[in-house]
Amino acid sequence: MRVLVFVLSVMMLFSVIAPAQALDYGEIKLPPPQTDGGMPLMRALKQRQSQREFSTKELSLQTLSDLLWAAAGVNRPDTGGRTAPTAMDRQEIDIYVAVKDGLFLYDAKAHALLPVLPVDIRAVTGDQAFVKDAPVNLIFVADHRKMEGMTGEQKDFYAATDTGYISENVYLFCASAGLSTVVRGWINKLTLTKAMKLRPSQTIILAQTVGYPHN
Repeated sequence: MRVLVFVLSVMMLFSVIAPAQALDYGEIKLPPPQTDGGMPLMRALKQRQSQREFSTKELSLQTLSDLLWAAAGVNRPDTGGRTAPTAMDRQEIDIYVAVKDGLFLYDAKAHALLPVLPVDIRAVTGDQAFVKDAPVNLIFVADHRKMEGMTGEQKDFYAATDTGYISENVYLFCASAGLSTVVRGWINKLTLTKAMKLRPSQTIILAQTVGYPHN
């Protein structure tokens, strides 16, 4: 009996620490995006809306794969072109993914999630109450190292514009997939920058929450 209790205790402990430990094993290769489904574009535009109530149900790895590819994935492998345009093709917007198991960086070329922090930082991705429990919070970060030759004003303008394209792709995907989403600018950027351990050359532009509708 004591042995059984000990085994069960170890299993429960492992279930708690395993997600964080999994980050030590390297990147998470996402399954190929499913690009042959979804609703017609005009219907998705009709359904597109902001929603601020989310279920805590987690997204499957396939849904997350489809979401990130729609946001800014590589849709022309021969040229490296993305689903969202960027000024001068600088591709300066990095998509960070905050989930219960930690913080990841989306690598569009490899279509993979790169581990960044084994910590749940969802609560600091925005000042709205729902962000801490929603399954996915995307943080759009401009890397100014990829924008050399531009003035400060140009960097700010293009980073904001390019983020807009990506966030609208997310909106349309969510409308098609029956998910809820809202893009957010109400962020304590200083606190979040520290939590994410960003470099001085990186600037947070916006965040976007994604999840299933709250029933």
